[in-house]
Amino acid sequence: MVQAGRDLVAEADLIVPVPLHYARLARRGFNQSAWLGQAICRISGTPILGDAIKRTRRTPSQAGLSARQRRRNVAGAFTVRKAALSRISGRRVLLVDDVLTTEATLSACTRALKQAGATHVDVLVSARVVRETDVTI
Repeated sequence: MVQAGRDLVAEADLIVPVPLHYARLARRGFNQSAWLGQAICRISGTPILGDAIKRTRRTPSQAGLSARQRRRNVAGAFTVRKAALSRISGRRVLLVDDVLTTEATLSACTRALKQAGATHVDVLVSARVVRETDVTI
C-alpha cells in the first residue's frame, strides 16, 4: 500500500483509519483498517490517529445493500472525536480502509474529516470490489 500510494503517503500530515463496524469487530476482534494504518505509519513515519473518527450511531451491516442503500445507511453516521479536532484541523489526512466496495463509508468519513477542518482528504485502500457492471481498470 505504501508503494502504491507513495505520493499520497508522502503528502499526508496524518493517517486516520476507518472505524470498524460493530459486527465485524465482534467477529474479528481487531480493526484491519487500523492495522493497515499502523503499518503505513511504521514504514512512512507519518503519525496515525487511530481513534479520530467515531460512529455516532449503530448502523446495520452493509452486506447485501445496494450502493444507494449503503449511502443512506452511513449518512451522518460518523464524526470526528472532540479530542482529535485540533490534530485534524488544517491538516492533510490520509484515510485508510481495507476494502472499497461502493465508497459510501469512505465518503461519509471524508465528510466528517472535512467538517472537522481537514484541508484535504486522500483515500488509500488495500482492495477494491469489482463487479461485472463496473468499468474495468
